[in-house]
Amino acid sequence: MAEHIQTTTAQKVADRELEEKLGHTALFDAKQATDDEHAQTLWQALRENRKAVMWSALISMTIIMEGYDTILISTFFAYPEFNKKFGTYHGPEKGWQVSGPWQTGLNQASTAGTIVGGLLNGYIASRFGYRWVMIGSLGLINFAILLVFLANSVQVLLGGEILCGLCWGVFATLAPAYASEVCPTNLRGYMTTYVNLCWAIGQFLAAGVLTGCLGITGQWAYRIPFAVQWIWPIPLMIVCFLAPESPWWLVRAERLEQAKHSLKRLSGGKTDEQINHQVAMMVHTNRVEAEETRGASYLDCFKGVNLRRTEIVCVAFAGQILSGSTFAYTPTYFFTSAGLPTDASFYLSLGAKAFAFIGTILSWALITRWGRRTIYVSGMGALTLILLIVGILSVTAGSRGLWPSGGLCVLWLFIYSLTIGPLAYSIIAETSSVRLRPLSVVLSRTTYQIINIISQFLNTYMINPVEWNWSGKSGFFWGGTAFLVFIWSYFRLPEIKDRTYEELDILFMRKVSARKFASTHVDAYEDVKADE
Repeated sequence: MAEHIQTTTAQKVADRELEEKLGHTALFDAKQATDDEHAQTLWQALRENRKAVMWSALISMTIIMEGYDTILISTFFAYPEFNKKFGTYHGPEKGWQVSGPWQTGLNQASTAGTIVGGLLNGYIASRFGYRWVMIGSLGLINFAILLVFLANSVQVLLGGEILCGLCWGVFATLAPAYASEVCPTNLRGYMTTYVNLCWAIGQFLAAGVLTGCLGITGQWAYRIPFAVQWIWPIPLMIVCFLAPESPWWLVRAERLEQAKHSLKRLSGGKTDEQINHQVAMMVHTNRVEAEETRGASYLDCFKGVNLRRTEIVCVAFAGQILSGSTFAYTPTYFFTSAGLPTDASFYLSLGAKAFAFIGTILSWALITRWGRRTIYVSGMGALTLILLIVGILSVTAGSRGLWPSGGLCVLWLFIYSLTIGPLAYSIIAETSSVRLRPLSVVLSRTTYQIINIISQFLNTYMINPVEWNWSGKSGFFWGGTAFLVFIWSYFRLPEIKDRTYEELDILFMRKVSARKFASTHVDAYEDVKADE
């Protein structure tokens, strides 16, 4: 009862301040905008927000760069020419291998840079907006690519990867945040999961380039894949310069006229009245959150109801790693180390990335019918089972189980791309509060990267034939971590489908159980109905 009173007080304060700022009809306008969003069909939303979809899709293409490079380093460890340049010779049986410590360092270099870049981005984007921060990062990555392209030692390569990571930290946090803020409620799921599709496109392109360069002898075998990255930064800088700023960011910055202009550019012919209604709804949502969250710092993400929201976005995103992605997402090195021919391993990886692409597209059909919670929980359960089977095959069949394990890894990647992969981006972007979204997304990404560092370290030693040499038995370990996330998601992950940001604010303020989010009725404009 106390939480309901607190929520009602927050709403009344927001009601009063909204009418003082935008006039006595503003509250009715905000309610109308909320009702319109709920009443919209998918095709109506696409028609009225087609430009928002276009700009969101273009901005999210920065993730292609991260997806492309993420697969490079881990796959290069199975690349003969790369190992000759940066590795040491271990005899005729094991050949050239990059040592475990340097594999760990190279795997974690961009991850460490991403953590720093993401944390800085939380403050910089909150102050300067999404567009200019993205433009600056795209400019910087041109120099970082030059470093990795010209690297003649493993130390220089390490430094270049750290600088690349700084920029990817920006891309990875701004792209889903921007997508969630320019699209209405019934398009948010599609455009935030599209971020994962861009990741899959990047990895599919990388797998294709790496497979194509496999037969090249000499340094160009690994320099060409690095050089391909220069395709994206300049065109994307132009896109970001032309793109409208997030209207939600402009409302938070009290620049309401610019927010209206941005909404006009994002819409497909909305009337001035509809634009005014939307701005009123945004201002009201911002004021409701302001009653609960006075500031906008990383510390505020761990206060009051925001602590629960921070837990959800962090664990849900870390679930991508804990589901076994370090082991099963890019299995090329695992299979070459286990004895599968190099060319067969690369073609298997290329086919797996194609399945990832298809799975992400098909995930849009799932989110149309089912909620985020249902898909995430069931997906995590399926991934757990597959990893345990891979472990069992390694113990019982040995080398005879390599091809079946390869097929299971492809199946794992397909289910991951159908469920956990895309849904995590939707969850982190939609669950966080509007006022703290840039900071919350950064914290979720930072948690993801910290877990990623630990997993890269462990997996490198698990798979490396000159280290622990666990091979497929690693499936038991990652199956265990996936099972823990499955249990957490069942009890702690709420359903956010078809909820406006203001309705989510109220549900969190009332401390509604995660399993009751979908069935709980909430109305952000109860007083308006009473007045009518």
